[in-house]
Amino acid sequence: MDIRAIPGVMPVREEDRLDWNRLRDYLVREGVLPADSAPLYAVQFPTGASNLTYLIQSGEFVAVLRRPPHGPLPPRAHDMGRESSILARLHPHFPKAPKPYAYCDDPAVIGVPFFIMEYRPGVPLDDSFPEGFAYTPEVGRAISERAVRALAELHAVDPAASGLMAFGKPEGFLRRQVEGWIERFHRSRTDEDVPHADTVMAWLSGHVPESRDVAVIHNDFKLNNMLFAPPAYQDIVGIVDWEMATVGDPLFDLGVMLSYWTEPSDPPTLRALFPSVTTLEGFYTRDQMAERYAEETGRSIHDMKFYYVFGVFKLAVILQQIYVRYKMGKTSDPRFARFGDGIRALVEHARGEIDQG
Repeated sequence: MDIRAIPGVMPVREEDRLDWNRLRDYLVREGVLPADSAPLYAVQFPTGASNLTYLIQSGEFVAVLRRPPHGPLPPRAHDMGRESSILARLHPHFPKAPKPYAYCDDPAVIGVPFFIMEYRPGVPLDDSFPEGFAYTPEVGRAISERAVRALAELHAVDPAASGLMAFGKPEGFLRRQVEGWIERFHRSRTDEDVPHADTVMAWLSGHVPESRDVAVIHNDFKLNNMLFAPPAYQDIVGIVDWEMATVGDPLFDLGVMLSYWTEPSDPPTLRALFPSVTTLEGFYTRDQMAERYAEETGRSIHDMKFYYVFGVFKLAVILQQIYVRYKMGKTSDPRFARFGDGIRALVEHARGEIDQG
C-alpha cells in the first residue's frame, strides 16, 4: 500500500508539517516500529475543521496520527490523552472504534500532544460518492439503516463494564451541556452579530428535559465520521473522531447526528454549509432516522425537538470556536472564511425549528 495513492488524502499543508524523523524515532522507542524501519512519510486528511489528522507510513506499517489544531484552544478541548484512553477501553466492546497504539504528551516530539491509532481502510461520505459509483435509492436506505444501527450498538455498550463511566458525569448531563455550550458561545464571540442567538439560548435553557437513560455517547456522531467499505459503500468498517465522547444521555448523540443530516427541503444556506449525500433520494429523513432509532433501542423520542435544536446550536458554537481562531489570524485555512455566515444560518435554522411549535 502507498498511502499517497489513497483517494481523498492530500499532501500535508505547509503550516501542518511535522518532523517526521523525530516522530519515527519516538515510535521506535515506544516499540510501535522496529529499529530498522523505513523512513516515515505522511499525507493529510483534508476533511474536518478541528483536530488535525494524518495518515503515516513506514514500509508496511500504516497508521493514523491525531493532534490538536493550531492557535488558542478552549479549556479541556482537544485532549489527545483522553481520546486515546477512551478508544483503548471502547475498542474491545465496540469494534468499530479504532484501536490506539501510542499516546505522547512530550512536546519535544512534535510540539503538542498526539496519539497514533490503527488505520481503517474505509471511505467517509460527504457531499458525493466516489467517482464511478452507481448510486441507487436502495444504497441510501441501506446507509441510513446501518448508521442508525451503529448508533444503537454504541449506546448498548455498558459504561461500567467497559471502564468508561469515569469519562462522564451522567447526573445533570443535559443541564451542564446547555450551560456549557452557551458559555462557549459567549466566550468565542467575534465582533459579528448573530441574530436570534439569545432567543435560541433562552429556549434551550427553559426546555431541558429529564434524561431517561445513560449510555456511552460519541458526541459528534455523523456520516463523515463513519468509514464505509468499498466498493458497495454500505458496511461501516470504522467510526472515528472520538475527542468529545463521554457518558450521558443517548438522545444527545441522536440530536447531534440529525443536526448534520441535511434534507432536500432544508434552507439553501444550510445545504451549502453542509453539503451531504443525505439529500439524495433514498436516504431517510431526520424524522425517519429518529423513528428507526426508537424502534432499534426502544427509547422514547418524545423530546426530540430539544435534542435536535441543541444539536444545531452546538454545531454553531463549534464553528464559532474555529472561526474566532481564523479571525485572530491563528489559522489561514480558507475553508474557515465562510464560517461566519454558517453560524448565522445554523442559529436561524434552530430558531425556525423552535417556532414550528
